[in-house]
Amino acid sequence: MGNINVFDIYDRMEKENIMLSFKGFLSEDLLDSILKVIEEKLTYFQAEAKTKKKVYNVLAECLQNLYHHSKTEGMQEEQSIIVMVVNHKGGYSVITGNMISTDHVEILQQRIRQINAMDSEELTTMYRKVLNNGTYSSKGGGGLGIIDIARRSGEKLDYGFVPVDEFNSFFSLNVKILN
Repeated sequence: MGNINVFDIYDRMEKENIMLSFKGFLSEDLLDSILKVIEEKLTYFQAEAKTKKKVYNVLAECLQNLYHHSKTEGMQEEQSIIVMVVNHKGGYSVITGNMISTDHVEILQQRIRQINAMDSEELTTMYRKVLNNGTYSSKGGGGLGIIDIARRSGEKLDYGFVPVDEFNSFFSLNVKILN
């Protein structure tokens, strides 16, 4: 098995309370399976109903975003994604990562900064405005996903971009859901 020490990976996941970790290609069936697994784990960990609903809905929206945005420009095939759900003191984190076109970094960064600057009332107003404008992107969405994630979590979105090559960057998103 080479230099991979599976126990070290297991031990780190235990110590960091990683409830779910997936790296690979996302299909609709897999998306549904991940949601079922996390629903069962939240029940097992006796998460409060309100928290359970928030985690489930944020994860569902994050997975939808990954599913619809896992192809980057200039690449013929979809890219591998990563998703984790972590149980931490005071709540949960839904952490995702995927490749995006470097051309989209600045636009997405500005969008998240704009969303992070808003309070819950402003987010709701923006959500309704985007919902009612009837404009859809080439991926089929109206830009509601990231707004909905912020609304449901009630927390600021933590994110980052890592340049991979001249055309692509790796986008990571950490969404915190407090109990």
